Amino acid sequence: MAEITDFDALDIRVGTVTDARPFPEARKPAVRLWIDFGAELGIRQSSAQITVHYKPDQLIGRQVCAVVNLPPRQIGPMVSEVLTLGLPDEDGEVVLIKPDFKLPDGGRLF
Repeated sequence: MAEITDFDALDIRVGTVTDARPFPEARKPAVRLWIDFGAELGIRQSSAQITVHYKPDQLIGRQVCAVVNLPPRQIGPMVSEVLTLGLPDEDGEVVLIKPDFKLPDGGRLF
């Protein structure tokens, strides 16, 4: 069982996608995201394997949730700075997690 301190160690924030582009250099089909987490964190990059349900141009302006305090990870020619969060659909394909209402960028999940 996890302890509450394990959950508290994760910094999960909401941000708005400012740019999204195909990422053909990734091993698995992916989209390269630029996500604005507000004044404190700024814009961070992420690679997300979300090509089944999302086209890059549909993602711009959408709010997403991401873990922002994991170590950066090299993915092909880019460094992924945050882990964008999603859940699997019935076929195991990623569906992004998003808030029900527009929230200030950088808001922390609690």
